[in-house]
Formats: sequence, structure tokens, C-alpha cells
Amino acid sequence: MPFIPHTEEETRLMLEAIGVRHIDELFDEIPADLINEKLDYVPPALDEAGIRRLSRKSADADGHYINFIGAGAYEHHIPAAVWQIATRGEFYSAYTPYQAEASQGTLQLLYEYQSMMASLTGMDVSNASLYEGASALAEAVLMAVRAQRRKQRILMPVSIHPAYRETTETIVKNQGISLSNIDYASESGTIDMSQLSDELGDDVAALVIPQPNYFGALEEVDALVDLAHKRGCLVIAVVNPLSLAILKAPGEWGENGADIVIGEGQSLGIPLSSGGPYFGFMCCTQKLVRQMPGRLIGRTVDADGKQGFTLTLQAREQHIRRSKATSNICTNQGLMVTAATLYMSLMGPAGMAQAAKLSHANTRMLVEKLTAIEGVEVAFNSPVFHECVLRINTDVDDLIRAITAQGIIAGKPLESDYEELKNCLLVCATELRTEAEMDDYALHLERIVSKR
Repeated sequence: MPFIPHTEEETRLMLEAIGVRHIDELFDEIPADLINEKLDYVPPALDEAGIRRLSRKSADADGHYINFIGAGAYEHHIPAAVWQIATRGEFYSAYTPYQAEASQGTLQLLYEYQSMMASLTGMDVSNASLYEGASALAEAVLMAVRAQRRKQRILMPVSIHPAYRETTETIVKNQGISLSNIDYASESGTIDMSQLSDELGDDVAALVIPQPNYFGALEEVDALVDLAHKRGCLVIAVVNPLSLAILKAPGEWGENGADIVIGEGQSLGIPLSSGGPYFGFMCCTQKLVRQMPGRLIGRTVDADGKQGFTLTLQAREQHIRRSKATSNICTNQGLMVTAATLYMSLMGPAGMAQAAKLSHANTRMLVEKLTAIEGVEVAFNSPVFHECVLRINTDVDDLIRAITAQGIIAGKPLESDYEELKNCLLVCATELRTEAEMDDYALHLERIVSKR
């Protein structure tokens, strides 16, 4: 039967009511040469076995590669139980929990997620997620400007993920907000402190601090936070959540900690999936909670003393605040948050710390093997977490094509986003990479570099 179950008579009456003779007239603005009425490209229907064969063929077309690229999305081990539980009907098909009496399971899970994220970041409050990391940074910028009232300038290091900077610019540029670039020091790859000091004026609402930054380098976060606060600026931390299993929490940076913490949650149990869906997270101090976009889940007790969960703050929601909503991005990626909560629960603090330490150790091992090759060197002298920039004495684009042909994704070339980093490659090795895979990468890299 048709998906839209209107009878011919019902369709006729609707068209008559709007003064249209035929449904095709509703699409007359489409150029005729773009319309294919025969739909020749739609294949015949397949049975279940045929669909399985087609799916396997499509999956195989993607290829199977050994992955040494990170750049904001990371291939980590995900316990099988995470998605086995997340795809149960109770979670997989659950809608936004507006009716608390019918959504206690979902609400409790979101409350547990908030508790875990607040603990991981060292902050007072976490919301129930945002769309993804890039738009989460834009939301944090808008939040900081609201909190700082007349201040309309944000200091944005160029060592922030390029996609984050572009997304933020797109969202805030028509709202009178200025993003001022802060360069990185050429030797360290971290924020240029001398330029930062000059830029910290009375009109600055917030300083954005990545930890680690896009190059994998670790910033001097204590000094940066204290300097920003001394000049009357808020601090927005952009963090890799898995790194917080071993690095100092943003809430503990400097004397008073960061004010807002955001990031991409993909590394917490979400597969790469060709780029999504992922989810963004946001935490803040209690002082700023009224400016936070998104939903907050609260726990209480009912008249009988039984524990209950409910939506306690929905400041971003248009149906609540309309034009005064703090955000117009309404997707909060609840299923991804479900998986992240399960991941953090199953891994625990020790498991997450082990994954972070192994990732860091593997990247160090990879860098040692690759820099032993003549013509390959580390680009910056700062400590890193689990990514590192290498400068290679050959054309990086040609190198990547040659190594990809060997079933290896070599890393992320940086010149397209940073013209000064010509022939530089951002490499990453998570806990999934083996020494044999690194040796294979080094073997092919040495062969290619030696021919140049």
C-alpha cells in the first residue's frame, strides 16, 4: 500500500482546496531536464539474501585499511556490549523524554551521563549533549558572549581544529561577534603567549584553549587560564574526553579552572562510521548554568519518597523560550550519548586511563620508528597526547597515495589548512595499532622517501 494512505478522493479535495489541478503543479519550479519520470536508476526489488550480498559488496568497496589518522575522530576499541545494549528497543527507538512518567529509563541514563561528564571534566554541570564538537564550540562562544554582555570578541587559536573554527565563524559571524586569531609558536606548535598578551583587551569575552590542540600538542593550560581570568575573560576549554582519563581536568586548570568545557564525544564508544553521527558535550560552572544551551536532567523524589528523574532546564528549546532560546540547534544525539554512557560505565576510570595511556605509548612508538627514517622529523618540540606532526622531505600528497595503495592510511596532510606546514603530516596511533602494523608503515614510508 502507499506510504501516504490518502485515497484519490482525499487527494482531489486537498488539491481543490489550494487551487491546484494536479500534484505535479506543486513541483513546477523544478527544471524539466532534471526530472526523470521513468526512474530508470531504481533497481528491481531484491529478496533478503540479495540485500545481504549487496550490503557486503558495498562494504567491501570501502576497503580495509590500517588507520594512522586521527585529526578529531579516533579509532578506539569499543566493547561489544556497548552497542548490543544501546540498540535495544528501549534506547534505540526512544524519543525525547518530554513525558517523565513514561521515560524514566532514558532520563536516568542521561542523568548518569551528565554525572560522568561533570566528573570527567571537573565541572559543576553537564547538559544532555549537543550536535557535535564543532557546533558545540560555536554554542560555547555564544554562551560566553551572553554571560559577558557587552563584550563581543573571542580569542580563537589557529591551533583549534580547522572545522571547529569554520563552523563557529559560520554560526556567529552575523551576530556581531568577532573571532580574533591567535597564532601558534613556530617551535612549539602551541599558543603564542606574546601575541595572546597583546590581544587580551577589555572587549574580549573569552579565550578558547584546546587541550590537546589540533597538532596533538599540550598547551600550558594553567598559565593560560590564570592570564585570561586576570584580564576579565572567560575560558572555553576544547578537550578530547579520553585524554581527561590521564590529564588534569579543565575544572582544575589554574587557580579557578575553565568556565566552559566542550568537545567531541566520538572517542567514547562511537565508531568512525565515515564521519558520523557523533555528539558534542558541554559542561560549565554553576554560575553559568542559566546560559547553557540544551537540556539538563534532574533527580528528585516524589511524594512517596521514590527516586525520579525529569527535565529540569530546557533553556535552548524554542517551544519553551521561542525567540529567547539560547540555541536553534535542536539535535542532542541521544543514542550516541547512550553508547557513550555505556562505554564509560563498562570501561570505568581504570579502563579509560589504560586506553589513553596505550594510545599515547603507541603514538610515541610510531613517531620513534618513523623519525628513524632519513628525511622524517618531528615538526614541534612540545609534549603531545596521542597525535604528532611530522615534517617529511617529500611531497606528502604523493606519499599518501602510495601508502594508501598498500592498505595504510598514513595520516592527515596539513598544508591545505596551514600553508606554512607544507609536507607536514598529522599522525595518530590509538590502542588498536600493533607494533607489526607500525613496522609495516615505516617500511613503506622509508621505501617511498628514499626514492625522492
